[in-house]
Formats: sequence, structure tokens, C-alpha cells
Amino acid sequence: MKLGIVGIGNVGAATAMACALRGRVSELILVNRNRAHAKGVATDIRYGLALAAPLTIADGDYADLAGAAAVVVTAGINEKAGGAINRSDTTGRLRLLGPNVAVYKEIVPQIVAAAPGAVLVIATDPPEPLAEAAKRLAPQARVISAGTYLDSLRFRLHIAQRLAVSVSSVNAYVVGEHGTSSVFVWSSATIGGRRVETFAAQRGVALADFRDAVEQDVRYANITIIEGTGASQYGIGIVNARIAEAILHDERAVFPIGAYNTQFDVTLSLPSVVGRSGMSEVLMPDMSMEESQNLHRSAGILKDAVARYVGARP
Repeated sequence: MKLGIVGIGNVGAATAMACALRGRVSELILVNRNRAHAKGVATDIRYGLALAAPLTIADGDYADLAGAAAVVVTAGINEKAGGAINRSDTTGRLRLLGPNVAVYKEIVPQIVAAAPGAVLVIATDPPEPLAEAAKRLAPQARVISAGTYLDSLRFRLHIAQRLAVSVSSVNAYVVGEHGTSSVFVWSSATIGGRRVETFAAQRGVALADFRDAVEQDVRYANITIIEGTGASQYGIGIVNARIAEAILHDERAVFPIGAYNTQFDVTLSLPSVVGRSGMSEVLMPDMSMEESQNLHRSAGILKDAVARYVGARP
């Protein structure tokens, strides 16, 4: 199955590497404004493929995306370059929306012209509003975003570490915006079928402090990573590869990804069934009244950002 990646910076290269290591993509095309850079990444990965599953990987132009079942879009200004690394700035990743809408106006029409049947997976920050922008630029395209999938994995990891259980045994979602207004769905978070809050209380954990600490670590995980390495790339690279696999193999797997939602009249992230057609169904998680109110608040923030930088819905 053929996959394209447009934008071979830190995240695009990490996505390509994750695809190579996971071994569920048969052909990978890397498209970058500086084609020599894409060629370098493809060549570097190719030298290690004797130790991985069979994969054809090459640099290319937009025309080379023809026949791709999915295209992961990572092009644009990142958080560090765009100044979105201030913990006290409630705008967060939305600060990047204006400049990256301009990038998308250039690249999305070219992607869709070359690969009209591909599902576009938007991984550039901020992903939900940029998925909305991509859909406006190419109304016929099927568009989803990486959304809060990575936030949810971070949520599960920090719960698991604090309660000394395997992360694979934790089921918990972050929904809404991949950003400062994200909503942590504690009311349906479970470990082995038992509510996380019940599990923590039985271990004598102070719930308010526990929740605050987990949310703080998750909400600003990207900034912590960037402070140490200069870029948040490997986690999202693995997430992008996993979403692409679900599309290419029509898995109908359930991930918290971003897609336009008629109930909220905006693109936001919720657990969704993902397969060859992109998102086919939303599975609304059980939420408390407070969580539901926070989700509506997050949707409102996203709508305001879209209206400001993308424009009113036709």
C-alpha cells in the first residue's frame, strides 16, 4: 500500500522512520519543498531496510503521490519556530494557525490534484483547524487530523506511571483541541475495566493532586520535549504511522482523531472509527457534565480560531 508524506522536517522524517520500522507500508513517497532533503532522508532510511520489512521509499514531487491511499501532511511552521512554547500563553498551538493556513493554501490543492482518492491526515499544528482549512481548500477530499491521539497516549502513560501499571492496561481519552483547551475524560478512564479514579483512591492517592499533576504533564509535554531536544517529533511520528496503517488496511480501528463534527459545527477530536474512507463514525465517550461543558468550550475556541484565520463556513 502506498503512503505519501508531505513536509520532511522533524515530524515528517520521524513519520517515515516509524513507517519503516513498523513494516506495514509497502511504498513511501517523501515530498518536501527542498527535494534534496527528502532524498537524503529516504536514502538514509533505505540503507537500513535490509533489517526491516520490505519497503520502497523514495523522494518525489506532488505528481508522485498518484495512487496513494493516504497522505500525511506535516509541512508548516513548528512550535519552536512559531513561538508556541510559552506555558502561560493560553493561545498555545493556535498561534501557528495563520502562517500554516498560508502554507496549506499552497500545498493542499497540489496534493489533491495528484492523489484525489487519498485520505489526508493533517499532522501540522494546530491540526484540527488546519484540517478544517484543508477541507475548505479541497471540499471533495477526505480529511482527518492526528488530533488528540498523541495527547491520549500521553494521558495513559502518565496515569500508568503514577499508578504502577502497564500503559497497555489503561484506557483514557483526551478530546476537543490538540492544545490548551483539550479535555481530559476522567469519568470514563479505566484500568482493567475499573475507573482510574476508583483505582487511585483505593491506593490512597489524593485525587485532586493526582489529576492536576497528570493534566499538567500532558498539556505541556510538547514544551518539555522541545526544551530538551528542540522538537517534538518521535511520538507524533509513531502516531501518524499508526493512523496511516489503519487507513491503508481498512482496519476500522478506534482512535481519538480530528474530523468535522456536525453537532459542534467544527473540526475537533473525538474517538472515531478509522479505515479506508478516513473517519466513518464518531463514538462519543461517556462524560460528566463538567467534561461535556469543557468540550463545548473547546469547540467554541476552535470555531473562533477557524473563523479568524480560515473564514466562515460556506
